[in-house]
Amino acid sequence: MKFHISTKQIALIAVFAALYSVVRLIPMGPMIGLSGMFSVADCLAPVYGIVLGPFTGGVSIIIGTFLSMAFGKPVIFMGLDFLPAFVNAVAIGFLMKKKWVPAIILNVSLLAIFIINPLTTQFFSIHIGGSTITIPFYWLHIVALAVLISPLGFKAGPWVKTLKPSFIAVGVAILAFIGTMMQHLTGNILTEVVSTQITGTIAPETLKTIIWPGAFLLYPWERLTLVILATIVGVALVKALKTTFFPFDDKPPTIVKQKNVDTTPNEPQTK
Repeated sequence: MKFHISTKQIALIAVFAALYSVVRLIPMGPMIGLSGMFSVADCLAPVYGIVLGPFTGGVSIIIGTFLSMAFGKPVIFMGLDFLPAFVNAVAIGFLMKKKWVPAIILNVSLLAIFIINPLTTQFFSIHIGGSTITIPFYWLHIVALAVLISPLGFKAGPWVKTLKPSFIAVGVAILAFIGTMMQHLTGNILTEVVSTQITGTIAPETLKTIIWPGAFLLYPWERLTLVILATIVGVALVKALKTTFFPFDDKPPTIVKQKNVDTTPNEPQTK
């Protein structure tokens, strides 16, 4: 049996993995409660899903993440640091291929895992004037899931492929919002499971009283910034590649079975 992957995919993975590893070394802001930094590469994950698809984009992110670690990027989640961006790229790659259901299942599963974890703070109260409003910590994730389930989530990928400037911008923005929120969910789960429950790097009380309250106030603005950057980069890249690249056929590797060849020499025929 042979493991077959196209030469074009190998070349793209090499180029985009190298690019991701370099950009991942550029800091963008601190992670609340963690020793690591958010990087500029966080805005590239949905773009990789849009341009490269789930397989090529996902593999590029995995390799690029480990390359950046080799170049000195600190390891935060026991080597699973690639997972948030990987989920982002794969989900958006599915949507670009009109595979709506797998993306929804992935999003619902991540949100459910986060909600049922005992370390998740469920609600926060905000005091506005003389009244108090209580809202879920993950309110923006609910909005993102609603967008994904709506017709917008289904149409965003095809809008990008129309290659009409206005449709490209709207499509990329929707996809970047959905993917970025899924990336954030995955990062939250890793923070709870790896950093708190497995390694004990973060005390549960610290997570509940300091990290989650701080994240509640900051994460919508942080995610909005990433969506804007991803939209700018994504629109520019799609426009640059539209005449030579789209549609890119991102096929996963296939296993080709070799046929048994009879190497026994033919016996001479007798008359």
